[in-house]
Amino acid sequence: MSNRLFENKVVFITGASSGIGRETALAFAREGARLALLGRNEAALQEVAGAVRDTGAEAAYVPADVSSRQDCENAVRWLIDTFGRLDVLVNAAGIIRSGSIENTSQADWQELWQVNVNGVFHMMQLCVPHLEKTRGAIINVSSVSGLRAFANLIGYCTSKAAVDQMTRCAALDLAPKGIRVNAVNPGVVVTELHRRGGMNESEYQQFLERSKHTHPLGRVGRPEDVAEAILYLASKKADWITGVTLSVDGGRQLTCAR
Repeated sequence: MSNRLFENKVVFITGASSGIGRETALAFAREGARLALLGRNEAALQEVAGAVRDTGAEAAYVPADVSSRQDCENAVRWLIDTFGRLDVLVNAAGIIRSGSIENTSQADWQELWQVNVNGVFHMMQLCVPHLEKTRGAIINVSSVSGLRAFANLIGYCTSKAAVDQMTRCAALDLAPKGIRVNAVNPGVVVTELHRRGGMNESEYQQFLERSKHTHPLGRVGRPEDVAEAILYLASKKADWITGVTLSVDGGRQLTCAR
């Protein structure tokens, strides 16, 4: 009898092509899960699926954009056609854009909400009928920026605060169905997020160095730090936990500007 936490469980991960999503897929694979991977970059998804299969786990992928309701509907239909069930949904897809209340463009504001908020809503809503059958779990990837305010980041902060509140509301809505809903709130983690958000390499390295001092434990995060927390919240070990926003941030949420 296997001791792996997710033996033959089907785990659907958005934003699976890089960063936290990619590492989470590999972590679930090592625990026996069958992986359904969603992302916008098909070549990167193919690479992640290959890495998952190298662990001996099953993997399939679907290119999709979570900001599109139609893409989400098609992806969930593909999931059930391919795997026949769903046990865990991980909403890891997300973007970041800088900007203050004065200079954030309408385009950036709309894109942040379409991906970070609407994408999570679409995927949760569409997956509920399938998660109800397995009394499954949802884990949303939020941010320390959902818990604390940061200058020049109004769109990102408010979108992640919305994810946190959506997590709590959905936890209450879905508790009678036996579906648990939780979120993780990472601090600064080394991924492609900030580069894709507009930082050049010099700016990013300076940001990472500065972040060592803004996180009390003295280092920035690794994707596996967050992946392990996601696995815990998805597992039976957390069977009496729902509606939680779990900080995985080296103590960043405890600090104040000084």
